[in-house]
Formats: sequence, C-alpha cells, structure tokens
Amino acid sequence: LAEIKQGDILYDLGSGDGRIVIAAAHKYGIKAIGFELDPILVKKSRDNIQQAGLEALAEIHEQDIRTVDLSAASVLTLYLYPGANLRLRQAIMSQLKSGARVISHDFAMGRWKPDRVERVKDSFGLERTIYLWRIKDGGGTGSGY
Repeated sequence: LAEIKQGDILYDLGSGDGRIVIAAAHKYGIKAIGFELDPILVKKSRDNIQQAGLEALAEIHEQDIRTVDLSAASVLTLYLYPGANLRLRQAIMSQLKSGARVISHDFAMGRWKPDRVERVKDSFGLERTIYLWRIKDGGGTGSGY
C-alpha cells in the first residue's frame, strides 16, 4: 500500500517490537527507523534487528513520538490510538515532504480523506483496516484535511 521504492526512508511511530521496521528493511532493502518509548520494547526490537542481521538498515530510537523530526521520512507508519493520530497531524503536515506516504493501521486521521483504504485479514483471520494518505504539494493530503 505504501508503494515503497528504493531510496525511501520509513519511520514507524510507536514501533513496538520492531516488526514493521524489520519487514521494511528485509523485504525492500530500505532504511527503516522505529521510535518507541517503552525501554523493554526498544531492547526487544534491537535484539530482533540484530538476529535478523539488519543493523545496517534498521534501527530503533527510544524516543517520545511527539518529539521526532519527521522531515527525513518518505514513508510514515502508525499504529496508534485515534487521539494520538490527531495530535500528530500538524507535525506530519509541516514536516513531511510532498510525495511522502502516511500509512495508519486501524485508525483514521479525523477529517483527512484517505487516498486509499484497504481491508486485509491478519494471520489470525481478523479483518484490519489500513489507510493511505499522500502528502501533496503545498501541504494537504488526499482530497482534504
């Protein structure tokens, strides 16, 4: 859904155990950086990256997602609760460059109209909703925000 291409840099906010970061680095060979506040999950993520042999492409920062400079990301992934998504909208709009893609698992971004919505089944058979927004020239996403 993110249309990942060579040269992309993926940021995963609230990266948990690092699975999105690891998958992006492994499958697409891109730089992938996770941001996680829980030190136990940070350690687990770093261990998982080391076990996968992806230290050159993947990293995890122990950092509050509200303080992350998003400007280097061309792909931003989120699996946060709705209020957190809403609080991040201003930073997303002011820091991401035109063409960047924002992917959110399960939760929309308020009035932002997604460019695409897909429903997928996970490995347990549960249906999940994935949203995509593309940052446009001059700010804005999709058909409005």
